[in-house]
Amino acid sequence: MRRALSLPLVALLLAVSLAGCAMLAPKLETPRLSIVSVEMLKGDVWEQRMKVRMRVENPNDRPIPVKGLQVALEIQGQELAHGVSGAAFNVPALGEAEFDMNMTANMAGTLLRLLGTGKPIEDAVEYRVTGKISLSEGWLRSIPFEDKGTFKLR
Repeated sequence: MRRALSLPLVALLLAVSLAGCAMLAPKLETPRLSIVSVEMLKGDVWEQRMKVRMRVENPNDRPIPVKGLQVALEIQGQELAHGVSGAAFNVPALGEAEFDMNMTANMAGTLLRLLGTGKPIEDAVEYRVTGKISLSEGWLRSIPFEDKGTFKLR
């Protein structure tokens, strides 16, 4: 009988300790990523390899120790490019840092898929950038991010 009473107590203690650990994990605002420059490395009609210089802005009051990063870019709901970077760097608190990453694009395939939908391509095109920043230290192991908007074709 004692064993049955201690099981709920152990479960309660475990739940409280896990909640305490969650309170110790830092609450970080999502960093903002932007493209600084793009250099075409090689490509053909179906695949383009690019070196993309990115800037990451840290709105937090503590530095972000980046271990790596992955990014995907969509246009009108179709993936246009994706890439990864294993470069480790620190983004200072309330500061910014730049880094290079390789990206692979399929512009012709994306254009064919967009034209195949039958929808006219408007003057403004929707884009979406998603990914995650992998951290090299701390309780939090990664920070997902997403940015979306539109840009004009003319």
